[in-house]
Amino acid sequence: MVDVQGTVADGFGPVRDAFAANFTRHGERGAAVVLYREGEKVVDLWGGTKTPDGADDYDGGEESDSGEGPDGGEESKGGHEPWTQDTAQVVRSVTKGVAAAVPLLLHQRGQLDLDGRVSAYWPEFKAAGKERVLVRHLLAHRTGVPVLDTPLTPDQAIDGISGPLAVAAQRPVWEPGTAHGYHAQTYSWLLGELVRRVTGRTIGRWIAEEIARPLGLDLWLGLPEEQRGRVGRIAAVEPPAAPASAGPRLRPKRSVAEAYQDPESLTRRAFAAITPVPDENDPAYLAAELPASGGVATAEALARFYAALIGPLPSARTVRSGGRLFAPATLTMARTEESAGPDQVLVVGTRFGLGYMLHGPACPLLGPGSFGHPGRGGSLAFADPEARIGFAYVTNGMRRGVTADPRAQALVRAVRTSLAALEA
Repeated sequence: MVDVQGTVADGFGPVRDAFAANFTRHGERGAAVVLYREGEKVVDLWGGTKTPDGADDYDGGEESDSGEGPDGGEESKGGHEPWTQDTAQVVRSVTKGVAAAVPLLLHQRGQLDLDGRVSAYWPEFKAAGKERVLVRHLLAHRTGVPVLDTPLTPDQAIDGISGPLAVAAQRPVWEPGTAHGYHAQTYSWLLGELVRRVTGRTIGRWIAEEIARPLGLDLWLGLPEEQRGRVGRIAAVEPPAAPASAGPRLRPKRSVAEAYQDPESLTRRAFAAITPVPDENDPAYLAAELPASGGVATAEALARFYAALIGPLPSARTVRSGGRLFAPATLTMARTEESAGPDQVLVVGTRFGLGYMLHGPACPLLGPGSFGHPGRGGSLAFADPEARIGFAYVTNGMRRGVTADPRAQALVRAVRTSLAALEA
């Protein structure tokens, strides 16, 4: 049994129970979950170890809505250092939700036109048939550039130059604006370069100066060297074998599984935009600014971030809008559906607002008004303005799949149960 640490407010006991059960039922190794309600922290739990003991070293695998992906690599070297309240973690595509706030805040401040052409800010981007791509297309995964004809090496992916050059030169695989498909890796260079062209700052620096520092968040896009010791090591884990009484395990649809296995599919090519798969525990990777996948954060920081998007935090330092990041109009734009239906990359149906995944079968959140982003392997963070909550779950035990991890979903159900009981 794992000794779960932390506190929950009255009425949120089901969240503690679900968090503890994840270690026995779902093979959790190290994790944390934090919940803010009406600007106040009501759940703060952590447990396990910073390195998944006995698991396979994480080789990056394949991001998959279906649950498909390759096995891990060599056996890890230990894992007995406990997860603590200030342990931070690589959160993969959860980073996209943090990064998406930057262009929305720039628009809110009058510095960026969401209906303007990307090439108005980044002239080189109009090459190869992309002259009509709008900023909102980029945020809603409608740009048509989820793949690179010539993938980048891990070193090129983080050098700050090769990625923007590659996406600017890439010809779209569908007419921009006419369809959507998850830009799993290319989102890093599309969004990062747009922000640099508009502000003169890297997106990691902008987040540090305009979001993380004012809100007191332990959240980095570009991890400082002095913070490395706080970061848990990610590794692939397998869930415990289900008892016979549990019945057969769900399998992905054949079409989805085939898409992840076909090297010529948009699915495989999108996730192979960096080849070979980078070592996400490498200090150089942690120090890079990859807004698609490279963020490092505590669960506390992510929950607090989402709580600040929808309402003021009483303990926050001075920020614009009286402590609230998104003005009401910006919040509406963030969670208004821009893309829905068959995803050209993930194959299943997905829903996106402006940079955020929206509640739906592929990405179940708290309710219809929720918006946020999952990360490959399990982590999840989102806000729900109607319930007035900011939620975050982070883990170092990477399981196959991206949008509906059973550990995260167990916690979301527990939050829903707790809120229903409190409001009864």
